[in-house]
Amino acid sequence: MKLEQLHQLFLESSGVSTDTRNIKQNALFFALKGVNFNGNTFAHQALESGAKYVVIDEVVSPANERFILVDNVLETLQALANFHRKHLGLPIIALTGSNGKTTTKELIHAVLKPHFKTVATVGNLNNHIGVPLTLLSMTVATEIGIVEMGANHAKEIAMLCEIAQPNIGYITNFGKAHLEGFGSEQGVVKAKSELYDYLKANSGIIILNSDDPKQVAQVGAYDRIYTFSEALETAVNVKLTATQPFLSLALQNITINTNLVGNYNVYNCAAALAIGTHYKLTPLQLKEGIEAYVPANNRSQIIKQNTNEILLDAYNANPSSMESALTFFEGVGKNATESKELVAILGDMGELGKYAENAHREVLELALEKGLNVITVGPLFHQATKNHPTEHSFMSTAELKAHLKQSPLSGHHVLLKGSRSIALEEALGAL
Repeated sequence: MKLEQLHQLFLESSGVSTDTRNIKQNALFFALKGVNFNGNTFAHQALESGAKYVVIDEVVSPANERFILVDNVLETLQALANFHRKHLGLPIIALTGSNGKTTTKELIHAVLKPHFKTVATVGNLNNHIGVPLTLLSMTVATEIGIVEMGANHAKEIAMLCEIAQPNIGYITNFGKAHLEGFGSEQGVVKAKSELYDYLKANSGIIILNSDDPKQVAQVGAYDRIYTFSEALETAVNVKLTATQPFLSLALQNITINTNLVGNYNVYNCAAALAIGTHYKLTPLQLKEGIEAYVPANNRSQIIKQNTNEILLDAYNANPSSMESALTFFEGVGKNATESKELVAILGDMGELGKYAENAHREVLELALEKGLNVITVGPLFHQATKNHPTEHSFMSTAELKAHLKQSPLSGHHVLLKGSRSIALEEALGAL
């Protein structure tokens, strides 16, 4: 079947599905493969669950006229997404970076959606499957698409760019994330900059943080840029006006009171303000958009529970984001109106490879230098505590929960920060 024919079937369907557990009636089901599953084995089940057609790359018996046999299901899904993106012809905003991608994407969406029909990446579906699914969720009614791109190895962003073909792009930062896949910090810079490479080659617009010398260096002499800064005179200028209890910014003569914590979110907000300004929104419209955004999904959430005040930032962690979170948390204690003990509960950071041992030791040393009471969770931090003892060190979140139930914290400021695999949010009920 030609791609044009498949696209027509897609347009006549209720959308794309990759999971038999939640198939919409008349959906186009793609039988993807993974390490531990083979979607082809669920082809008949997909039809029984309501799929209109099933795209397979293995012969399935008994045969069915609604099976569409292709060479590779994943590649077909990606090709269909690219075809659909060209079919729609709408502007696509792409963003990547080591830290802050999802928050920045949500802020951009919050700013634009009251004024444009926008579709943005749901959650963090930002990989080789999530990006195509995001593109395929857009329709002729969509005016702007916002696509988050994640990567843990070289050439991944380049591949996602070829699928999404962005017109505007932004890189949040170059940090110490996924070092195992990228090989080094320079590997991170090179891989993330694949977004810049694509935009430069296709006359796209780069949203640039002029306060970040690494970003400025990577963009170089390219002239299709839209800049923002806190320190310099640029297209969009923001000023940090307060960090406690929440972040406040000044844009021109307008004060924006966010629902975000941590001065590390200044530039996440500034990027959204820059893109909104590029789309001719007024400062008041920008203010309304930023102030309407409330973080969720375990990202920089302030939770008051019992007698504790908890900063929940347990969706992801790497050395760069750990340093930012610890610095902010230290400031919480210095600026608090009432005296509460600071307890940092730190979970292991994933995908650091050969850098893991040093990274966990350095983060732990930083936390202790700041005078924080530290509880660690996970084998990597546990190893680090052998030379830098903490009051408590646990191998798992389950162990942490059991301890907190026996010895509850009372009247504390608590930071919960760790990688997704540690699932520190599961300890919330015990705080």
